[in-house]
Amino acid sequence: MWNALSALPARGAQVMLAFGLLVLSLSGAQAQFWGRPSYDPYYGGGRPYWDNGSPYGRPDYRRPRSSNWDDDDEDDDRPRRDRDRDSYGDEVRSGGERPYIAPIQPRRISFPSSFKPGSIVIDSRGRQLFFVESPDTALYYPISVGREGFSWTGTETVSRKAEWPDWHPPEEMRERDPRLPVKMTGGINNPLGAVAIYLGNTLYRIHGTNDPNSIGRAASSGCFRMLNGHAIDLAGRVSVGTPVTVVSRLPAELERRVAAQVSPRQSSSRE
Repeated sequence: MWNALSALPARGAQVMLAFGLLVLSLSGAQAQFWGRPSYDPYYGGGRPYWDNGSPYGRPDYRRPRSSNWDDDDEDDDRPRRDRDRDSYGDEVRSGGERPYIAPIQPRRISFPSSFKPGSIVIDSRGRQLFFVESPDTALYYPISVGREGFSWTGTETVSRKAEWPDWHPPEEMRERDPRLPVKMTGGINNPLGAVAIYLGNTLYRIHGTNDPNSIGRAASSGCFRMLNGHAIDLAGRVSVGTPVTVVSRLPAELERRVAAQVSPRQSSSRE
């Protein structure tokens, strides 16, 4: 090749040399891209969804704009035999360690209402959850709610509770990204967090998170995320049969009263 180049005019040799270098650089870039480990949980590119290097399980992930998966807390909780019938395989991925997480004491606020004491009230507009203590008071928790098109209202009851729940990505989610496991065991890296409170026979639940930065946002597919410490505290206060009322917003007077007690900084607090 180099002998042939020496026989060409100087300008032509320069053009061919530049072209050859470009081809070599593209080949190297392509090899580097395809060299990414196939088992790493990259969702649409970018950085890993969870960061095992963090002692607190706080992900260092930035969702790429091209990502087309719906949400981390989507969960196919059907019996195993039904899930496996539709699955690509029985791949199980570890959710990481299960450290002790202390409950976080919520703030007690004035909450005069007709909601039943001992029940849960979720205000989707305010992105906040209340455990009603009495006709006049409630415990306040900041949460993440369903994003546009995924929010809902209604009444359910707590059907069960689970510590460090497993995550089963739904079939349609795995169709979009075959790298997803059929199951991720409970752990600090699991999107469902340290505890889950199941609502009736639906796929919705109140649960912890491995992404505390999502609290206070409309970011889920209908579930309600809490800081792990808050989820643990709430789970200790409720039992099977506890009523859960989800409203689009609180009554105007109650909404103003709550807003006067909860500053933006407090409502977006982190673990």
